[in-house]
Amino acid sequence: MATFVYAFRSEWLKRKRSSASLMLLGGSLFTPAIVATVRLLNYRTLPAIYAGDAFWKNLWSASWESMAVFFLPMTAILATSLVTQIEYRGNAWKQVHALPMSSALLFLAKLAVILVMMVQFLVLFCAGIYVSGMTPSLLVPGVPAPKGSFFDLPLLRDSALYFVDCLPIVAAQYAMGLRANNVLVPIGAGFLAWVGALAAVSSRFAIWWPYAYTTINYIKDTPKGAAFAAHTELHALALGFFVLLTLAGYVSFITKPEKG
Repeated sequence: MATFVYAFRSEWLKRKRSSASLMLLGGSLFTPAIVATVRLLNYRTLPAIYAGDAFWKNLWSASWESMAVFFLPMTAILATSLVTQIEYRGNAWKQVHALPMSSALLFLAKLAVILVMMVQFLVLFCAGIYVSGMTPSLLVPGVPAPKGSFFDLPLLRDSALYFVDCLPIVAAQYAMGLRANNVLVPIGAGFLAWVGALAAVSSRFAIWWPYAYTTINYIKDTPKGAAFAAHTELHALALGFFVLLTLAGYVSFITKPEKG
């Protein structure tokens, strides 16, 4: 266990050499910032909006639309690809493999760093929603404080399910990123897979396309996603694809002939 902690700490420090952390911050706070800005610009409508009983519920749902469809999958694609390419850009894979560390430990430590970063991303997003909801009532005279409590929302449940739904994307990008020597390869492939997912959500077969899971999770309770309402196995499928793609990525990693 101590060895894994040291490996994780080492990989965590490496992430500072990439732009992934800055991208996480910007991506997580982009939607809340836009929501707050638009409301402040249309401040005359705020009293009626803030007087509603479902203020927090409506804000939560509206904020998740762009996150589920765009920012969460794209962040998983970009962050994973950037983190896995650190050694390639520094021409450091040979030095890494020379360390007294097994390939399995290296693989798991780097993957754990990416997963923790995705958790950070979702936590920052939730905090951003709260700040975006409170800011207008603090800055604009005559705007009441929102009714109810932000913490009555299913914050942990919804965030955890979206996290599970993005895991297959992380695993797929991780496998491609460790195999490819050029960061554009996994990013390009991930972007095409995401575009394919947007096209696939109009089909009932999208349930078998892991890059579509975050979008399906959002739209399944709306009229547009009625075809997926009965698919209660979505999150189990996401976990299954994550395990399979992670195992495939590990096999690909240890069998790669060129180690640097």
